[in-house]
Amino acid sequence: MAGTTHLESDVQYLKGVGPRRAALLRRLGIVTVRDLLLHLPRSYEDVSRIQPIQDLVPDRWAVIAGRILFIERRSVGNDRLKIVTVGVSDKTGVIHLIWFNYEQIGERLKPGQSIICAGKVERYRHELQMKHPQIVGIDRELPTDPFLPVYPLTQDLRVQELRRIMKHALAQCADQWPEIVPRQLLLKRGLPPAGQAVREVHFPPSLEAAEQARRRLAYEELLIFQLAFAVLRHQMDRERRAPPLRVTEEIDRRIRRLFPFSFTAGQNAAIADAVRDLQSVRPMHRLVQGDVGAGKTVVATYVLLVAVANRYQAALMAPTEVLARQHWLTLERYLAHSRVRRALLTGSLSSAERERLLKAIRDGEVDLVVGTHAIIQEDVVFHRLGVVVIDEQHKFGVRQRARFRQMAQPGCEPHYLVMTATPIPRTLTLTVFGDLDVSIIRDLPPGRQPVETRIVRPKQLAEVYAFVREKLAEGRQAYVICPRVEETDEALAAAEQLQAELALGVFRDFRVGLVHGRMSEAQKDAVMDQFRRGELHLLVATAVVEVGVDVPNATVMVIHDASRFGLAQLHQLRGRIARGSHPGYCFLVAEPKSEEARERLRVLASTTDGFEIAEADLRLRGPGEFFGTRQHGLPELRVANLARDQELVQWAREDAFELVRADPQLRRPEHAALRRELLARYGQRLQLAAVG
Repeated sequence: MAGTTHLESDVQYLKGVGPRRAALLRRLGIVTVRDLLLHLPRSYEDVSRIQPIQDLVPDRWAVIAGRILFIERRSVGNDRLKIVTVGVSDKTGVIHLIWFNYEQIGERLKPGQSIICAGKVERYRHELQMKHPQIVGIDRELPTDPFLPVYPLTQDLRVQELRRIMKHALAQCADQWPEIVPRQLLLKRGLPPAGQAVREVHFPPSLEAAEQARRRLAYEELLIFQLAFAVLRHQMDRERRAPPLRVTEEIDRRIRRLFPFSFTAGQNAAIADAVRDLQSVRPMHRLVQGDVGAGKTVVATYVLLVAVANRYQAALMAPTEVLARQHWLTLERYLAHSRVRRALLTGSLSSAERERLLKAIRDGEVDLVVGTHAIIQEDVVFHRLGVVVIDEQHKFGVRQRARFRQMAQPGCEPHYLVMTATPIPRTLTLTVFGDLDVSIIRDLPPGRQPVETRIVRPKQLAEVYAFVREKLAEGRQAYVICPRVEETDEALAAAEQLQAELALGVFRDFRVGLVHGRMSEAQKDAVMDQFRRGELHLLVATAVVEVGVDVPNATVMVIHDASRFGLAQLHQLRGRIARGSHPGYCFLVAEPKSEEARERLRVLASTTDGFEIAEADLRLRGPGEFFGTRQHGLPELRVANLARDQELVQWAREDAFELVRADPQLRRPEHAALRRELLARYGQRLQLAAVG
């Protein structure tokens, strides 16, 4: 069967694999030969610089080659410690290779064999040693390549075995690797052909060649993903129609006078982008990004009111009732003196209230609906839906968002505005929200106060609480955030205990409240309303206050066990304070155990720029953790690294959209392979992804 091996063959039929090793490979997600060749090295061993033994320097890493002189086995301490010593000579000197409690090594080696190994050189009683060196090759397995791949492994699978298997796979199948990237793009980007890249990513002539090969494979992967967005966007622009919503000078003036402030330059620019989209018959698909407090809700409100001014309905959907109610309160303030008919639709309405409201929406008696997932239930029917605003889009699944298309009038879908309070690195914006146009609000409203962030040890908590007392005495309010844990009964009991300890102890002269995720929406709203009105001085909370909660008088936040939170979440929590006219203070209480945790806290303490923080978060944790497990839009990338391949993401996007502009259906002969790969990989998803 070896002679007929191809890329889609079961890996067990590859020479040197068999059922046992195939089972081990399956643990690594390797089923086919293609999977195997896409199992890329995480690093390389440089065996190109073999040193003579006589030139070795103690305390330095080295590669040596020689012949085995002897193998000695001995036991120490009643057989508790077994030592294998292997003497190796290269005619310039002798070195002893030593293994402790690893008797199998002595069974693999024999006197007279040639051996290459690498490790840290030590000197002991005038003798040179390497303890537990890495064996690079023995006799017939001696490497001929200058750089050897180091792969992610699984138990019972040795790197030498995987290298040998990979060599067989490359020999039989590398020439079969399809070239799907058009030649003109490879020349434009200075990238090698696919077959060369597959070979050199595993056994490169140089580290530079290895990286160039990886970039070539990563670019191909990203190009296919961006083509899915480009084709989708072309389909939407050509096939779908939305109501053109006019924005006259009179409509603009009437909307702006509802706000008790002037818009910032960033808000005006985002509104101008949206107005240009809304006046087109193509559905708007726009993402508004901005840092905490940048005023994205103002832009969203403007867009919602444009729909109402054109006699269409508008909907704003948020991921939680807390956030939906926060938006509702904000809109109530802005629209207090308007004739806009508005409603709040959440899961906590009674059956009778819900039925009355659904009838009013269906009959067109409600202009503006704010709500949670309740908005997209099967029984919700809009009379004339013109605009949808989706807040915190990455917390919604694609199927939920696609539901809005079904709710609109046949042949006429609404305009979409997506906004997020999580600043997103450019790389992720292009890969996760690739079919959306992007507006970024970089400035903050005038008067927004700075926040000083300090990292403190738990033993300094008494000093921190003394500072909080001072601020409460001055009339300010504060949050104390519980450690980040799942909202289990045990965790909530700990939150209740913390609130009781603070209320009866250091803050006994103040009113202390508690809010957590297990409370009913009515309970949470009641506590938050008390805090907003100043009836509570201190609020003990879980991360339920992460987004959207707006209490301008709250200026201090203490976050317990801060190293257990992600960077983006810490930034969102910190964004809840200093939203009024007083400066803010954020205390990160932590004793981080890892360097990554220490780095997260250092980043947060050094900047309040959400975009800078987002880039650091992506670099430290990767894209999956950046959005959390609820994100459905992340591509399945096996080669590309979104944290470091920003240039490749940009290249792939530019090239994909240019290809689709020139050949919308990818029908040209030189694009046939791209089309096949695109349909094979993303064909089932293109329709579902239509709203982001």
